[in-house]
Amino acid sequence: MTGNTTDPSLEDVDTIVHEPSQEFVESTNVYEFMETYGIDDYDDLIERTTSEVDGEPESGVDWFWDELVDYLDIEFYEGYDEVRDDSKGPQFTDWYPGGELNVAHNVVDRHAAVDEERRNKVATIWEGEDGEVREVTYHELHRQSNQVANALEERGIETGDTVGLYMPMVPEVVSILYGCFKVGAIAVPIFSGFGVDAAATRIADSGCSVLFTGDGFYRRGKPIFLKSAADEAIAEAGHVEDTIVFDRLGSSDTASEHEIPWNDGRDEWWTDAVETQDDAYESKSLDSSQESMLLYSSGTTGKPKGIVHTHAGVQVQCAKEVYFGMDLKPSDRFFWVSDIGWMMGPWTLIGTHTFGGTAFMYEGAPDHPEPDRFWEMIDRHKLTQFGISPTAIRALRKHGDEWLSGHDLSSLRLLGSTGEPWDPESWLWFYENVGGGEAPIINISGGTEICGCFLMPMPNQPLKPCTLGGPGLGMDIDIVDQQGNSVTEDHERGFLVARDSCPSMTKSLWSGDERYLNEYWSTFEDMWNHGDWAQQDEDGFWYLHGRADDALNVAGRKVGPAEVEGALIDHEAVNQAAAIGAPDDTTGTAVVTYVILEDGFEETDELREKLRAQVGEELGKPFRPREILFVDQFPKTQSGKIIRRAIEATYTGEDLGDMSSIENPEALEELEDAR
Repeated sequence: MTGNTTDPSLEDVDTIVHEPSQEFVESTNVYEFMETYGIDDYDDLIERTTSEVDGEPESGVDWFWDELVDYLDIEFYEGYDEVRDDSKGPQFTDWYPGGELNVAHNVVDRHAAVDEERRNKVATIWEGEDGEVREVTYHELHRQSNQVANALEERGIETGDTVGLYMPMVPEVVSILYGCFKVGAIAVPIFSGFGVDAAATRIADSGCSVLFTGDGFYRRGKPIFLKSAADEAIAEAGHVEDTIVFDRLGSSDTASEHEIPWNDGRDEWWTDAVETQDDAYESKSLDSSQESMLLYSSGTTGKPKGIVHTHAGVQVQCAKEVYFGMDLKPSDRFFWVSDIGWMMGPWTLIGTHTFGGTAFMYEGAPDHPEPDRFWEMIDRHKLTQFGISPTAIRALRKHGDEWLSGHDLSSLRLLGSTGEPWDPESWLWFYENVGGGEAPIINISGGTEICGCFLMPMPNQPLKPCTLGGPGLGMDIDIVDQQGNSVTEDHERGFLVARDSCPSMTKSLWSGDERYLNEYWSTFEDMWNHGDWAQQDEDGFWYLHGRADDALNVAGRKVGPAEVEGALIDHEAVNQAAAIGAPDDTTGTAVVTYVILEDGFEETDELREKLRAQVGEELGKPFRPREILFVDQFPKTQSGKIIRRAIEATYTGEDLGDMSSIENPEALEELEDAR
């Protein structure tokens, strides 16, 4: 493994706590790549894959993305004429023009077509919340994806048509996704936790005529009925002519206790619509720029953004990151906690299946029936990579270390995280208790807009707590001030930007170019503004400080909510924190914080003052919270992210807006009764 001997201490988090052994370094996929091209270290690696280096013909963005295709054995039906055409600027770069491929060929067809060993390898392991386990081989996945493709064509779906996936997290979502790819349809994954309004917005915007859904799924031991929400969303949105319903809860059985609404002219059970189809289908050869997926941003403000991805873009980006960043090996079992409706769902599947790997999927809640559900599954299935959000780890840590005891987590080689900034204490807990002080935490940041990562440490790098390492391979990333000047080497905080395009960068937005250009390209000339505050420290490690547009402007001085929250979590009494800005007659904006305490600490005025003082000491007196309110839980999404806009709206009395993605609606009532 990694041979780490450092004893991390919260007294000094600005030190390297993970130092991989030479043996581990030399075992990594990225090390093999560096050896192949004579690259000495990480800085040289990033420079060679993003810049044209004098005296190095094998360097630069074009060289890297060209070389990657052959190096990762990504198959094109027709070779491309050039790596890219950026004559219209980085905003509208055409990647691999002239080429033809299909993601489905690379992730399933070719694996099912080779020898018996590969065909019979397990592509997906699925576990339901009720304990049911199913394994799907590449041969079975190939057959079922073909049946989906034939079912789609029978319903008139052609290249460029949109198909909705408002599905429970069951193995069939993989076949549906790949079946869409096969026929050239644009897959539109919709988060299974969304309610009627959120689902209807995405169905209406994308114009789906076919929608895959399910009767429901299990969450915390109870059935959640999805079909009724789908019906209401369809009625609200229109468009949908055919609904294919997967039976997860047994509703198709006439003796079932579950009754779901049914439209005889539109609805069909999966068994009738898909399983009756021919299981042979030849995947279409598609232009590199053909749309593959329409992924919607979370839409925390305004109308959700439809992010347009291509076959070539998601194929090379997802494969690159899972292979190099997550160091995928043939025997690995890869688990990232995500719904198919979030970017990390398709990212995991495409990345893992490109190499004939095994992806693990879980249906239910992380703490059901007990808080050790993840640890128990890692042990039983011998999972090798485990990705999760920092908030979810903070919640699991609060249950106590005893839930980890008795579970063998030694199969884990790498840990992963994304979604929001870490606090050092939770990062170290994850590293030491889950990863055994050996597995590196590949903390990544990118977004739905690129179905990948701008920042991503490599597994052969040393790590400090909470770092994101640095730019990903082939990603020309910088930190700039308000004038667009680089401040990376000055170690100043600035805006995270991309100075160049990458293959998986959204072609535009589904709603059109105007919003796309305004959202991402209007702040700086020919630079993508990602909206995050970032900083590189003096040792070259990159960090994020939250969203730049979430900045709290207190008396003309700005601070990110993540910094206030981090200062609070630094106190031993605090498990989780959320900071918001509230109107203030004196300072314009005042900091208000909500806090969840660790077990064993009392909610007292004395503790409040200590916490206020701690924020003042770390960030300055103007940022001391005007109020500190105690709660037992925060409103969160199913993926574990805190819904901060709900906290702010509850405090200020504003309209909550669409709360359909919330996992625990009872938390909203708690906010109103905050102590």
